[in-house]
Order: sequence, then structure tokens, then C-alpha cells
Amino acid sequence: MRISGNVWIVDDDRSIRWVLEKALSQAGLETQSFDNADDVLRRLGRDCPDAIISDIRMPGTDGLQMLDKVQAEHPDLPIIIMTAHSDLESAVASYQGGAFEYLPKPFDVDEAVALVQRAVAHAHEQQQEVAEQVMGRATEIIGEAPAMQEVFRAIGRLSQSNITVLINGESGTGKELVAHALHKHSPRASRPFIPLNMAAIPKDLIESELFGHEKGAFTGAAAARRGRFEQADGGTLFLDEIGDMPADTQTRLLRVLADGEFYRVGGHTPVKVDVRIIAATHQNLEKLVADGRFREDLFHRLNVIRIHIPKLSDRREDIPRLAQHFLATSAKELNVEPKVLKADTEKFMCHLPWQGNVRQLENTCRWLTVMASGREVLIEDLPPELLEQQDQGTTVSSNWEQALRLWTDQQLGCGRQGILDEAVPAFERIMIETALKHTAGRRRDAAQLLGWGRNTLTRKIKELGMDGGNEQDDDE
Repeated sequence: MRISGNVWIVDDDRSIRWVLEKALSQAGLETQSFDNADDVLRRLGRDCPDAIISDIRMPGTDGLQMLDKVQAEHPDLPIIIMTAHSDLESAVASYQGGAFEYLPKPFDVDEAVALVQRAVAHAHEQQQEVAEQVMGRATEIIGEAPAMQEVFRAIGRLSQSNITVLINGESGTGKELVAHALHKHSPRASRPFIPLNMAAIPKDLIESELFGHEKGAFTGAAAARRGRFEQADGGTLFLDEIGDMPADTQTRLLRVLADGEFYRVGGHTPVKVDVRIIAATHQNLEKLVADGRFREDLFHRLNVIRIHIPKLSDRREDIPRLAQHFLATSAKELNVEPKVLKADTEKFMCHLPWQGNVRQLENTCRWLTVMASGREVLIEDLPPELLEQQDQGTTVSSNWEQALRLWTDQQLGCGRQGILDEAVPAFERIMIETALKHTAGRRRDAAQLLGWGRNTLTRKIKELGMDGGNEQDDDE
């Protein structure tokens, strides 16, 4: 079976490098050669191969020293150590250092190729295991709030689809978790899920990251490199913070979505891929389009199905379960007993603003796992910044009554009469709009939050002139 992968060859003997380059290339493997270990260690800071085959005796840092340093940072990276000194000491030292295999010189080229292919296959297995572990954690989305149930329904409806999806939501709401879930429950579940955050990559490197590059395409491109599109072939490419994508990259992405092919940077041969796109943003793409900062045609390509992720303050009923989950996860990671929130602490946390959304709650639970002194978490155990936020929130919460009194006093002072006819509808309209926002427009759930029956809510909406024909079907 032909195996693809990227292999680094390290040897100060140019003839050995040449032989391995030719043999491995003929076997379908990409190669990059180094004549010393120090260059390898520097390159590992920004790139990583599937396997390394290295000589043991070289000027400067030798193969065993390199092995130690690589293993410390990349313990799953298979390294084959080869040497002309076929002695027991070298072999034992190689295995003790964590080498994948020991290859004495002179070697049979076919055997060397087979060994490298085995190392690459092992690397792929390790990568798949890690991906499955990450997937197992990432797809555990917790949410009983009506707004989150709407998200779950959308994931379910799309479970047999390859359709493009655009995810909207504030930072920290869990957009990547939803993207993971869409992938896991799709026909592409067994294929790669490749995430890429547009905001985290320098603009001059985005095209290389997405589309890959050919050897010599730019300074430092010493070897050809597959981009994220090729890595995601057959699977899903998750483009996070799509609103930060540069204009010229938007144009190239639009062509890929239209044609299903692209050129590597510096390349002249089209590369065909079969990739599902899931994009996400915390920005208002319609406004970016109106401002000329995002291509309208690309927006329509991406905006086939849109899923909105509610902020944590719009799903407060989920906070206790989320906190319990994060406290248990943190305790497991640190091998300590899980903390438990006292009832008043849990209630207190449910009323915090949580501007950082679920991510802020998760980080808070990690902090509590380490810093809270007892097993039961008291209100005073919470981080100081959260206690300050609650003080501010309490002030705002209590001031609405004071503001109402002030407004009433002003209206009556001006000689106004019948002010309840103005105040009550305004009060009800605000309450109804907010309840519908919390339930993603589902009237039955909104009525329950308000303490009304569904028919009462429907009547009120009509009386207030709020019926825009956008009622959600509660029987979906």
C-alpha cells in the first residue's frame, strides 16, 4: 500500500541524502534533507514532519543528542537512527533515547524505504488516536436551554449533509465545538477535521497555510508543503474568524468553492480536493459586506445554512451543569478530587455577566480547582474580578426600579396623565422581546419563562403590534 507523508533526512554525507531522497520520493513520500541536526531543531520550531531518519555521528549536535531534544518536544514523532558504527552500544543508546528503529549502514535501500513507510504509518496512527481523543472531548456540548436545543436540532438536521455552514456567535461561545459536532455527525466523520483560525495567522502566510506551497515558492520554502485544503481532503475544513480573511485570499477561496481545485503557492499544477467548509465568525458579516471589507459573493457561498450560538448570559440555566462538567474535567486533568459548588455559590455564578462566555466559565473552574481551599466552593473563593462584576451587575439590576421611579416622577411633574398606558406596553414589549431572544423565537418556551400560557403570549404580541410573521414552529 502506498503511504504519503513528509520525511526529513539528516546526514552529513551528501551521497546518503541523495540515495534516500530518490528512493523515498519514488515511494510517494515528500522529503527534506539537512546536513546537520541544529538546522532540524530550528526548523521544528515552525514545522513538523511525519518521520525523521538521521545519522548518529555528525559534526555539532549528533543524532542521539538531537533525538533527546526532539523527544522532549515531540514524543510521538518517530525517529530512525542510522549509523556506520554497527555496534551494540549505538543500538542500545538509540532505543534508550526513544528511537523508533535502528538502521545500520550499509543498508538495503528497499529495506530502508519499508522501514520509513512503517514509521510514517505509525505516525498517522498516533495522529488519528490524538484526533479521536480531541474529538471525544470537543463534541461534548452541554445545553438544556431552549436556545441551545435549537443548535442541537440544527446539528441533527444536517447530520447526513455535506452542506456549507456558517456559525455565528461571540468569542468563547463554543463555535469550534459545534463545528466538531457537525463533522462528527456527518458522512465525513471518518475523514480529517482541520481547523484554521484566520485571526491567528500573519496575513502574508495565510495563503501558504490554506493552499500549501511548492519548493522555492518564497524565501524559506525549502520543501513542498501541503496546505490545510489538502490535509482536509475528503473531510471538513473549519475556517474560524472568517471575517478576518484578507481580500485577496477571499478571492482564491471563492474560486476553490466554485471549482473544487486550486494551485499551491508557486505551483502550476491544479490540485483537486473534496472538502466541506464550515466557517465561523463573531463579526457581523452583512456589515462587513456593506462596508466593502468582505466579498458579497463569498458571503452568499458560505451563508447556505447559518447556526447562531447563544452567549452564556442567554442560557443561564446551563451554567450549573457546565460548571459541574468543567470542575470534574479540571480535577481529572490535575488528578485531584473535584470541587463542588455550594448552592448559594451556584446561584451567584448564574447571575454573573460572563462576557467571556463558556470559555470564561471553563477558565474560572480551572482556577477554582487549583485555588479554592476547601472541597466546597464558597462565594468568597471566586476570583476577585468576578466579585467586582457581580457588584456592578447588582447595581444595574437594582437601578431599574429607581429609573422607573425617576421617569414616573418626571412624567407626573410635567402634568402627564394616563402614563400606565405608555409604560405597561413598553414594559411588556421589552420582557417579551428578551424572552423570545432567550428561546431563539420559540413562543411556547418564551411563554413559560414569562409565566404565561402560549395563547396569552400570542395575544399580547398581536396587541403590541409585534407579530412580524416570524413565529417559530413549536412542533418541529
